[in-house]
Amino acid sequence: QVQLAESGGGLVQAGGSLRLSCAASGRTFISYAMGWFRQAPGKEREFVASIYWSGGSRNYADSVKGRFTISRDNAKNTVYLQMNSLKPEDTAVYYCAKDRRPGYLGPRQNADDYDYWGQGTQVTVSS
Repeated sequence: QVQLAESGGGLVQAGGSLRLSCAASGRTFISYAMGWFRQAPGKEREFVASIYWSGGSRNYADSVKGRFTISRDNAKNTVYLQMNSLKPEDTAVYYCAKDRRPGYLGPRQNADDYDYWGQGTQVTVSS
């Protein structure tokens, strides 16, 4: 059974930083892109960032470019999201997800591109 477990969320002041982790278990993810999404109260889930299996192709939502960095450690089956210069509008539950198809298939910004999801971790940014 595939499992994704996020950690690292919390409460931080505006301008601060957090590092989210997503540990994958149950199978190898080395051939699959991984993504981060977020969902704020009353809003739809939105794409944040994605990374190809080699780490060479990374994509970001315009709202987080220059502030967030996605990375992965395939040996540890773990994906990270380093979030700097946080803003109150970054407040949301953050989810990691695994691409449903292997290989490089483009930016993968649609939630339907992913088949397994973690339970989410809350990030709250105070002003």
